Amino acid sequence: MSGAEILVGYDGSADAGVALDWALDEAQRSGRAVRLAHVFEWLAVTGWIGPGVAPGIWPDETARRQVEELVRKAVADAAAARPGLTVRGEVYDGPPALVLQERSADAGLLVLGSRGHGGFAGLLAGSTAVAVTAHAHCPVAVVRAGQAPAAGPVVVGVDGSEAARVALGFAVESAAQRRVPLRVVRVLAAPPEQDERAAVAAGRAAVQEALAPWRDALPDAGVDVEVLPGNPAAALVEASRSAQLVVVGSRGLGGLRGMLLGSVSQQLLQHASCPVVVARER
Repeated sequence: MSGAEILVGYDGSADAGVALDWALDEAQRSGRAVRLAHVFEWLAVTGWIGPGVAPGIWPDETARRQVEELVRKAVADAAAARPGLTVRGEVYDGPPALVLQERSADAGLLVLGSRGHGGFAGLLAGSTAVAVTAHAHCPVAVVRAGQAPAAGPVVVGVDGSEAARVALGFAVESAAQRRVPLRVVRVLAAPPEQDERAAVAAGRAAVQEALAPWRDALPDAGVDVEVLPGNPAAALVEASRSAQLVVVGSRGLGGLRGMLLGSVSQQLLQHASCPVVVARER
């Protein structure tokens, strides 16, 4: 995990508040600075004014000042609640998804609420969270209001892909920092040619081989390896019910070329019962 700062997308919504609290906990464990980022879109008023006069765009300065005050207060409250942490705030202009994607290039971790003020009722992961997770330059954590308090192991889904290797490294360090067990889940999605027992044994051996480079960093609380047949997304969603964090790669072996966010990652963003990190190399 990089020592670069933790960037939090913040818009004052309930999910953004939960995401900020989660980021501050992460900062206390890792010693990193936290930067709140509110992305402000100008409110535009356009229309026909007269012959030869172009439509006008009127920036809403009052709304901008309100946003700046919102961020200042959030930073002050966070700094007061977590003395010793470095907490900053910034207001950026532009489309939220695009700006957060660009700012993620300088971050070690980007933390988002599952839905902001623009989210539609019933949509568990908003369009901004899904878009940013697909295109960000660093790992992205998506946190939802109403999720159970942090407890249980760190769960990571692996499938032998390069993205899964990155996710495994992130999960190992996360479990070690939290001093909780690591649960490694490998799901045999396709029916194996050999018998199930042999396929599970081969899958377990592959997981142990993937863990080898991390032996010195593995959590003292232990490592549990689970290899089972079934649907990867369903298995990880179920595992999230008793986990404090689920980590996956951006795309696994089943991902289509050109698809930046795999189907398993998308399913977890929508249905996981705990925060989800989609890990990728910076």
